[in-house]
Amino acid sequence: MGFRFSGVVQAKKVLRRSLSGSQQASSLNVPKGYFAVYVGESQKRFVVPISYLNQPVFQALLCQAEEEFGFHHPNGGLTIPCTEDKFNELTSQLN
Repeated sequence: MGFRFSGVVQAKKVLRRSLSGSQQASSLNVPKGYFAVYVGESQKRFVVPISYLNQPVFQALLCQAEEEFGFHHPNGGLTIPCTEDKFNELTSQLN
């Protein structure tokens, strides 16, 4: 499957909208080149590299998150609609 530039642009827009207007986002101690996501029912926080935005699987997960949760999280990150185990499995494949 080929790389779709429009998918990367869309994923970055989703991320930007989720963090825009949130002053808390800057206080989360997220290193440059990474962003925070919240996963699972316990809302466990993961810090993942921005390079994941280039991955079609992660882009699809962000679109699903947008549809299910919208763009606002009280802690300034994204809520990902899957279990922690599935998220760990997905990110291990991306590494």
